[in-house]
Amino acid sequence: MADRPRPGPGRGWLLRLVIAFAFAQGAVSMARPAVSYRALALGADETAVGVIAGVYALLPLFVAVPLGRRTDHGRCAPLLPIGVLLVSGGCALSGLVSSLPAMAAWSGVMGLGHLCFVIGAQSIVARQSAPHEQDRNFGHFTIGASLGQLIGPIAAGALISGQGGALGRTSALALLVAAGVCALALTSLRRIEHRGTAGARPRADGKVPVRAILGARGVPAGILISMAVLSATDVLTAYLPVVGEHRSIAPATVGLLLSLRAAATIACRLLMAPLLRLLGRRALLTTGCLLAGLLCAGVALPVPVPFLALMLAVLGFCLGVGQPLSMTTVVRAAPDKARSTALALRLTGNRLGQVAAPAAAGLIAGAVGVAAPFVLLGAGLVGAAGLGLRGEGESRTDRGDDPGRPGARDHAEPGAKAWPA
Repeated sequence: MADRPRPGPGRGWLLRLVIAFAFAQGAVSMARPAVSYRALALGADETAVGVIAGVYALLPLFVAVPLGRRTDHGRCAPLLPIGVLLVSGGCALSGLVSSLPAMAAWSGVMGLGHLCFVIGAQSIVARQSAPHEQDRNFGHFTIGASLGQLIGPIAAGALISGQGGALGRTSALALLVAAGVCALALTSLRRIEHRGTAGARPRADGKVPVRAILGARGVPAGILISMAVLSATDVLTAYLPVVGEHRSIAPATVGLLLSLRAAATIACRLLMAPLLRLLGRRALLTTGCLLAGLLCAGVALPVPVPFLALMLAVLGFCLGVGQPLSMTTVVRAAPDKARSTALALRLTGNRLGQVAAPAAAGLIAGAVGVAAPFVLLGAGLVGAAGLGLRGEGESRTDRGDDPGRPGARDHAEPGAKAWPA
């Protein structure tokens, strides 16, 4: 009888990771619009809001690759509680300070914490997923982010109300609540990293040069697609409150609109497996980015709120394919002993977009109008569609991840089932 593969760590770790990510991302999704509203209450203009939103991603730019190097040759799990504590502290102190520079600084701490959590979590998913499970597991992992993005803006919108001084107090309250929500993630951070998997990681004879990682076919495309998708999501989160203020849309309604976008993203990721079987990775990625670009540019139009809600729902569904598929693309294209570093480079690209996109949005909004940045983001997403069309271009069979291919299940975890269905 042929030897059976050793059982893997099961699927409970993924469920716990999704729950923890939902709390952490929910806190960040509460905090980002709350920071924008609090900055407006403290006298910030559109340009200052863009700068503060950009600082969130500035500090992580300098530490992503070193954290990825460390994670390639060690355990990933310790980064998770460190990230939770930094996010909680950044949220709480952003709500307590009363100056714009201090808010920008603590927003940067919040971004550093989010980076630590995401690098550790993505590395765990890459390390503990069989090749044919990576699309599914990364899709399910990012459901945690979408759940947080669904609940966070609703909670922030419910807490933030009023004008002037009242807006300052309610936005500060939302930031303090966000700090508490993030701390709840600590309750799900047990037995997430399988010790045997962590200990089995090969020690590299030397570091794989960053240039070699970036030279691997598929890595640059994955990074740029992820950057375009996240920049659109980030500016949408940070600037829809500004658009709402100019169009007299209440904060609670803005929160509902942002959550509707996140709900559609969750729906997309729940349907990831059948969509991949129907269209294939390249067609799904290209179509999603192209439609998202057109809809993102459409946000600039002064349409009624119900039509805006419909646009954001379809936009959220289209944006849902970008992050999980770009993760899989980068993991598969990178050298085996530098996967965490490659994911960190992807996150560095994301943070670069998060620094440049809000700052550019602030400058454009100040000069042209608050809706104009969405046209620029739409163009970026259309460009990402072109990258998806020119990407690795491997079929599902070529990649060896077709569950129906003979032998594909030989490496599956015994008894493993897709979660959720």
